[in-house]
Amino acid sequence: MPTADHDVASPIRAVLFDMGGVLVELAPLDQLLGVSMPPEEFWPRWLGSPAVRAYERGACDTVAFARDLAAELNLPLSATELTERFRCFPRGLYPGAAELVRSVSGRGLATGVLSNTNALHWDHQTDGEILRALFDHEFLSYRMSLVKPDRELFEAVVATLGLAPAEILFLDDNDLNVAGARAAGLEADHTRGVAEARRALHRRGILGS
Repeated sequence: MPTADHDVASPIRAVLFDMGGVLVELAPLDQLLGVSMPPEEFWPRWLGSPAVRAYERGACDTVAFARDLAAELNLPLSATELTERFRCFPRGLYPGAAELVRSVSGRGLATGVLSNTNALHWDHQTDGEILRALFDHEFLSYRMSLVKPDRELFEAVVATLGLAPAEILFLDDNDLNVAGARAAGLEADHTRGVAEARRALHRRGILGS
């Protein structure tokens, strides 16, 4: 199996990008929400949060999400205030992000976005119009009613693409999601931002040096 540590001839036929932290700059969410816990504690709790998982599955509206999350994290915020803070989480595309996706498409590979997200962020974020035009495939948790790092989401993606799992490369900035993708048989690399994503694609022989 190819690794991210050596130059290889790539068997990859599709590259899937996480949105936030890989292509889109994110505000520090723990600080944005006023959470007083270290990141290594916050992010597993965020990914496992019933409120977050329900919202990013499209199973509740924004008001219910904000109310339930404030209760879970014991935040002294109204639903309205939490929503306004959460709205500011995506800051826009990183410089070079659109060009990176287009360069992968230019190599004849399918591209997709695979993101735990919600209608608030997908429809209304800065640079959203550019982002929505970039991909061959959109795998969005709130539309699929599935979330990372659950195996069921990755299996649904594989079925939609009609490829072998090992022919799909997924780039994500969260180790839990990378581990989930690998457990489902996908190739996956932990990358943060455009420069790291580009280096991973170079190492795998997808992009030239």
